Amino acid sequence: PARYFDTKTTEPISFFLSGLEELLAWQPNSNDEFNVSAVPLAKRQPPLHSRRPRTLVCHDMRGGYLEDRFIQGSATRNPYVFYHWRYIDIFVYFSHHTVTIPPVVWTNAAHRNGVSVLGTFITEWADGEKLCEAFLAGGEEAYGAVAEQLARIAQHYRFDGWLVNIENTLSAAAVGNLPLFLRALTAQVHSAVPGGLVIWYDSVLKDGTLKWQNELNDENRIFFDVCDGLFTNYNWKEEQLERSQRLAGPRQNDIYVGVDVFARGDVIGGGFDTDKSLRLIRQYGLSAAIFAPGWVYEHLGKENFLQNENRFWGSLAEYLPTHSICTLPLTTSFSLGMGTSTFLDGKDEESGPWYDLSAQDIQPLYPELRGRLSTSCCLQDAWCGGSSLELQGTIPPGEERVAVRLFSLQMPAPPKLFLTLLYKLEGPQPDDLTVALEVTTWDSGICLEGNSTSLPAEPYGRHHPRFLPAPPPGLAKLLAACHRGSHGWTSRCYELELQDCSLRDLSVIVSRQQPSLEETSFSCLLGEVRVLDTASVTASPVHVHGVTASQLWWQ
Repeated sequence: PARYFDTKTTEPISFFLSGLEELLAWQPNSNDEFNVSAVPLAKRQPPLHSRRPRTLVCHDMRGGYLEDRFIQGSATRNPYVFYHWRYIDIFVYFSHHTVTIPPVVWTNAAHRNGVSVLGTFITEWADGEKLCEAFLAGGEEAYGAVAEQLARIAQHYRFDGWLVNIENTLSAAAVGNLPLFLRALTAQVHSAVPGGLVIWYDSVLKDGTLKWQNELNDENRIFFDVCDGLFTNYNWKEEQLERSQRLAGPRQNDIYVGVDVFARGDVIGGGFDTDKSLRLIRQYGLSAAIFAPGWVYEHLGKENFLQNENRFWGSLAEYLPTHSICTLPLTTSFSLGMGTSTFLDGKDEESGPWYDLSAQDIQPLYPELRGRLSTSCCLQDAWCGGSSLELQGTIPPGEERVAVRLFSLQMPAPPKLFLTLLYKLEGPQPDDLTVALEVTTWDSGICLEGNSTSLPAEPYGRHHPRFLPAPPPGLAKLLAACHRGSHGWTSRCYELELQDCSLRDLSVIVSRQQPSLEETSFSCLLGEVRVLDTASVTASPVHVHGVTASQLWWQ
C-alpha cells in the first residue's frame, strides 16, 4: 500500500494521517511495523520532569516527510541532521497534516540520546473548524474517541506524546469541550506512554476566538491547567515573560516560550541572534521552544551546514542546560547518521552519500572555547559509520595539556571499568603529543581509586585509567580494540578501579610530551570511545529465542 511503501522503490516509508476519518479508522497492521521505534528512551539525569528550565526543539522543514521518511535510509547528499541532543529535552516533529506521526528515524536518534519525541495534532482554516465541530461539539463520546486514538498511536509507534495546535475559531459548544478533550488526552497519554507529554500551542482562547497571546494569561490558562505545558507564540515582549512566570507559579518550567529562528514578525532575536531571546527567557526561569532551527540549513545552505550548525548551537550553549548519561555501557563512534562514505574499522568500505538517522550514534557535548578549542564532525575520515569527532585547538604556553569534556555522567561508579579509545593525531608534529582518557568523579570524602589500601582520589576527583597493553584473558574478543588500530588509527585500552565513587565526566586529554613556553596546535580525530562495566561485560550473554522475520525482499 502506498501509505506504507514508496511507490517508486517499494521501500518502507513513514507517514501521516489526514482528517478525522483516517484518524478514527487507524488500526495497527503488519505493514506499519517498520514505523515502530526500535530504540527505547534512554534514561538521563536530571529526568525530564525535574524542576529546571527545559529546551524544546520544533522541527518544521518544507512540509516534513522529506528524505527522512525513508525508514531504511537513502542516498541523500548533504542531508539535514540534528545532533546537539545533549542540549535539548524534547523534540517535536511538526507538519501541517492533521496527525503528524514522527518519522521513526527521528524517534530512534532522539531516544538513543535521552530526548523525548512528540508528534503534532493540528487543525487549521475552514477545514479545521469543520473537523473540530465534528469531534469537539459532538460531546464526550466523539472527543473521547479522538483522545484514545492519539494515545494508542503514540503507544504503538513508541514515541512520547503530542503537541496540540488548534489554529481555527471554535463554536461555543466546541470550545466548551476543548479543556475536557485536552484533559482526557493527557490522562490517556500518561497511562499509555511512560513519561508521556501533551503540550498545548498558544492559539485559541477560552471563548473560541483564534488570537495568539504570546504569554500565559486568563484567556488561555484553562488549557494550560489540564495538560503538561504551553508552547507560546513568538511575538512576545519582556513584560509578557514576567506575567507568564507570575501566573504559572510553581509550573513556570511548563511554559515553553516560542522562539522562531526565522525571526518572522516582531521578535526579539532569531538567526544568529537567537541567544538574545534565550537570555531573556532564562532570566525568568522559563523553558524555551526553539522553532525551525533548520534555518541554519535552509537559509545558510547545505554546503557549510555542519560548520554553521556548530556555530549556531555553540552561540546558545550557555542558555541550554545539558543532561547527563546515567547508564553503562556507553559506546559511540560519533556517527551523525549520514556520510559521504561508509567506514568500517577505519577503512572506506563504500564511497557515496548515505542518510539514515536510525544509525546515528550517541552524541557528545560539542565544547567550544573561542580561539582555544573547537569540536566538529569530520566526514572525510572515520573509524565506523560516516563521521568521526574532530578536536582542534592549542595548548597555551607553559601549560601541559588540554582537557576536552565529551560526556557528563551521573551514576554510581561500578567497582571496575574498562575504557577503550580510538584516535588519530593529525597536524605538523603528532609525535610530540599524547592522547588519553580521563574520568572525573564527584567530590566525596569516601571515594577511593584502586583497592582499599589506595589513597583518596586527587582533588576534583580526577582519575587517569591504567593503560592495558593487552586485554585481560577472557575478554580478548570483546576488547580486541586494545590492539586493533589500523589505517592510521591508534587504539588504547584502559582499566579503572573505584570504590564508593560517583562518575561525573568523561574527557579526552591532549598533552605535550615536553613542557614548552610556546603554544602547541593539535588536531585529533576520535573514532570510538567505550566505557564498560567489567561485571556486565564478563556476564554471559542473554540467549535469544523464537526469532521471526517478516517483510523480506529478495534481491
